[in-house]
Amino acid sequence: MNILLWVLQVLAALVYGASGVMKVFMFDKASEGVPSFGALPREAWRALGILELVCVVGLIVPAALHWQPGLTVVAATVLALESLVFIWVHIKYRELPPIIMSAVLGLLMAFLAYGRMVLMPIP
Repeated sequence: MNILLWVLQVLAALVYGASGVMKVFMFDKASEGVPSFGALPREAWRALGILELVCVVGLIVPAALHWQPGLTVVAATVLALESLVFIWVHIKYRELPPIIMSAVLGLLMAFLAYGRMVLMPIP
């Protein structure tokens, strides 16, 4: 179980890291031709990107260093909740594939939070 949770943490860090970089540093290029980016102001997208980048650090560093490992649970929970925002945005624009992707990522982050809190906490 520990290996599965670590794999999920690393994969989530890669996915959310790329997403956060895109929202913070490449917003204009990434938002071209994507109607759902109009649902929130640019500053909100930037804030969500920064939140994702902070959570990426929270997914890996506290668990790897065995320092405040509860922060890993917090980071995964925040990312799961953020997925609800993205689901709402994509529902508003009727974008089915992103709705599915956000739901899957949200469920994975909820499982990761549960896994690190209950199933296999980091000492």
